Amino acid sequence: MIITPRVRGFICLTSHPKGCEQNVVNQINYVKSKGTIDGPKKVLVIGASTGFGLASRITSAFGSNAATIGVYFEKPSAEGKPGSPGWYNTAAFEKQAHEAGLYAKSINGDAFSDEIKQKTLDLIKTDLGQVDLVIYSLASPRRVHPKTGVIHNSVLKPIGQTFSNKTVDFHTGNVTEVSITPASEEDIENTVAVMGGEDWAMWIDALKAANLLAPGATTVAYSYIGPALTEAVYRKGTIGRAKDHLEATAFTITDTLKDLNGKAYVSVNKALVTQASSAIPVIPLYISLLYKVMKAKGIHEGTIEQIQRLYQERLYTGSEVPVDEKGRIRIDDWEMRDDVQAEVATLWEQATTENLSEIGDLAGYRTDFFNLFGFEVEGVEYGTDVNEVVEVPGLV
Repeated sequence: MIITPRVRGFICLTSHPKGCEQNVVNQINYVKSKGTIDGPKKVLVIGASTGFGLASRITSAFGSNAATIGVYFEKPSAEGKPGSPGWYNTAAFEKQAHEAGLYAKSINGDAFSDEIKQKTLDLIKTDLGQVDLVIYSLASPRRVHPKTGVIHNSVLKPIGQTFSNKTVDFHTGNVTEVSITPASEEDIENTVAVMGGEDWAMWIDALKAANLLAPGATTVAYSYIGPALTEAVYRKGTIGRAKDHLEATAFTITDTLKDLNGKAYVSVNKALVTQASSAIPVIPLYISLLYKVMKAKGIHEGTIEQIQRLYQERLYTGSEVPVDEKGRIRIDDWEMRDDVQAEVATLWEQATTENLSEIGDLAGYRTDFFNLFGFEVEGVEYGTDVNEVVEVPGLV
C-alpha cells in the first residue's frame, strides 16, 4: 500500500516501514562511524523501540557488539494497517543486528506487568545468563499497577498555580498564549506512579533476585531538567515531581546493588522532539528556538548523538562516571550552556507567529516530528507501494 502521514494533533496515526528502517540504518551508521566503545556486552533495554531507548539499543549493539534484549509495547503491522513506528524500528534494528551476527531478541507487551517481567527474566536466564547493563526508558502515559490493579494516568500540569506562557502549534506555526490549570494531589500521585522510579526499582529487584545481574552491572534511566522558561510546566510541574522520584530511586537501587559492586544512574538528556515532548505545551516553541541556536553553534544533537556520547564520554571511559551535585549524569551540558540559554531566552521574548520561521527552526522541528513516524526521511520513495506487513525477526 501507499502510506501517507495522517496527523491528529501531536500524534501521527500512520507510520512508514521503509522510512523507519532508513532512520534506524542512519543511526547504526552514525554509531559505527564513531568507533568501538569498550562498553556492555549483554544489555536489557526496557522501552527499546523509540527515542532514547532505541538509541541505547543501537549504541549497545553497534558500538559495543553487545547482545541485546528489548522490551516494548507496540502495535504490530497487519494487512492494510501499518504497525506503530516502534514496531517497524525494532524490525529494522533486529534485521541489521542479525545480519551483523549479533544476538537480538525482543518481547512485546506491558513492561509494567509482572507477566512481561517474568517472560523477560526467563529469556535472559535461557539465552544470556546475566546482563551487565539495564536501560530503563519507558515513556507511557498510563500504568496498571501490577500489585494493586489500580490504573494510573499521568498528566502534564503545573503545581500550585495556573501557568500561562507562549506556545506554538508546530503544524501551523501559530504562536499563542496557553494557560494550564494546576494539578490536584491525585494528579501528582498518579503521575509519579506512572513516570517515577517505582517500576524501575521493581525491574532491578526482580533481576537481582533471579541472579540475572552480572557483577558490576549498571542501570541507567533517563530524565530531563530544562531551563527556567519551561520549569513551571515541566520540572516544577507533575512531570518534574515524577522525575524527582526517579532520580531519588537511583540512590535506592545503588544501595541494593552494593554487593554486586553495581550502580544506578539517571542521565539528564537534551530536549528533543519526541511524541511525549510534542504533547507538552510550551516545549515545542522552546525546542524550535533551541534547535536554531544549537545548530548555529554546531552543537546540535539528536537522540543517537546524545546516547553515543553518553556511552563513550560518560559511562564507559574506564574511569569514574562524572556526575553533578545530585548524582546525575549531565549529557544536557551543551543545551544548558549559559550562552545557549541566554540566546534562547532573548529569542523567546521576540517570538511571534510572523517571525518564528526566521528566528526559530520550526522546519527542523516538523521534520524531526515526521521522522519519528518514518516520514520525510531522506532517500525514501514515498509515492511507491510498500509492504506494510513486517515481522520482527527476534520477537519471542
